[in-house]
Amino acid sequence: MISDTLLRAARRTLFAGATAFVVGIIAVPSFVTPTIASDGPPSVADLAERLLGAVVNISTSQTVKGTEGPGAVPMPQLPEGSPFQDFFDDFFKNRGGDKGAGQKVQSLGSGFVIDAEQGIVVTNNHVIADADDIEVNFSDGVTLKATLVGTDTKTDVAVLKVDPKGHKLTAVKFGDSTKMRVGDWVMAIGNPFGLGGTVTVGIVSARNRDINSGPYDDFIQTDAAINRGNSGGPLFNAEGEVIGINTAIISPSGGSIGIGFSIPSQLAAGVVDQLRQYGETRRGWLGVRIQPVTDDIAESLGMATAKGALVAGVIKGGPVDNGSVQAGDVIIKFDGKDIHEMRDLPRVVAESPVGKAVDVVIVRKGVEQTIKVTLGRLEDGEKLASGENGNTDQDKGDKAAPVSTASVLGMTVGELNDQTRQKFGIAADVSGVVITDVAKDSAAAERGIQPGEVITEIAQESVGTPKDVMDRIGALKEQGRKNALLMLASKTGELRFVTIRMD
Repeated sequence: MISDTLLRAARRTLFAGATAFVVGIIAVPSFVTPTIASDGPPSVADLAERLLGAVVNISTSQTVKGTEGPGAVPMPQLPEGSPFQDFFDDFFKNRGGDKGAGQKVQSLGSGFVIDAEQGIVVTNNHVIADADDIEVNFSDGVTLKATLVGTDTKTDVAVLKVDPKGHKLTAVKFGDSTKMRVGDWVMAIGNPFGLGGTVTVGIVSARNRDINSGPYDDFIQTDAAINRGNSGGPLFNAEGEVIGINTAIISPSGGSIGIGFSIPSQLAAGVVDQLRQYGETRRGWLGVRIQPVTDDIAESLGMATAKGALVAGVIKGGPVDNGSVQAGDVIIKFDGKDIHEMRDLPRVVAESPVGKAVDVVIVRKGVEQTIKVTLGRLEDGEKLASGENGNTDQDKGDKAAPVSTASVLGMTVGELNDQTRQKFGIAADVSGVVITDVAKDSAAAERGIQPGEVITEIAQESVGTPKDVMDRIGALKEQGRKNALLMLASKTGELRFVTIRMD
């Protein structure tokens, strides 16, 4: 007979075991329930299957001369009568090492179809640059010859055209990259290392990246694996829309380390449309040279915070060379878009239509005001600034671009001509660059420099134009100099030397 004590102990043990078992059963679903399924689906097979047909592999070939080819080895110089002469002659002739002999260099990249009926393919400019032949390889094994519609080196975008010849193409469309948030899922499809259609998935790691590759850097950063050969391929959002063109990676090894960059569709789509329509880009142009607004500059200009783009010079013959924008102005808003920092301005101006009249909000001598300007065409401005030599760098400034006014070291300087001589009462025998304005609390103001004085020399070199002043100050900064020695002339020609700090 079981005692009451043993019976009670047995009941306690059974109850405790049942409790642990029930708890275990209740806990299991918390591990298997797909609580994150809506954010990160376990499979993207359906999406990939729908998109793979629109992504293409691009192969190019280029004929280069002898030693000009990548990896080409020049024929060694041998002493006369060397027993190895015949051997090296045969070797280099067979390998195309002789000067003038051509050899084929091939490269691979990616692209995607955006218009199935017209056979329009988008890729990177660097994928097809200098190519003699371009072929587009589709996922079903079809290969078609491509012709170049147009390229844009500033954004690294190229548009190609193929003739489908009855071959049915699959196309994708651009989405809105501005809606992408850090953490959103993205899919990259391309041709890494020539392997063919390859799908990788990741997230948007960052936005608005500037990697110093061009004047309009505004890249999407992603950790979706992008490798060599992925260049020109699409970066898709979860709906299968192209929100980026994969174009660059950071990699010490040459393979993906999870840091890739894509041109946002907001920028690329407009470029593609212009290349299709005109075969070239037609960007807006403001005609100013700009520089960042530092804390010191903001303080000297009476601004509460450092923001916007400081106009350092106005290009001669440009859209605003009429006094509407002046050196020393700070542009804080352009056509309704805030300019947070200097690099924002070239991009929003370039995206604006040529000939459009836009409102520009500036800060001039501490006072905020709105002016109306009509944009010119950047490509025309580049010819104007370079004297048809093509040596320019749009709104960021170009050393070869002449300016009518400039802003340096807290001073606004201009040409010394009949008008400025009369305005400031400057004698006819005084030559140099006239100071038209001095910012309050600037380094120049601290040295007692006044409007109407004329800069005749900087660091013992004569200056005659605002461009001379900017170039000379720039050269001194590159040399690591902390101060600039100026020789100033008064209205009557009396000379004095002044040093101004440049930090």
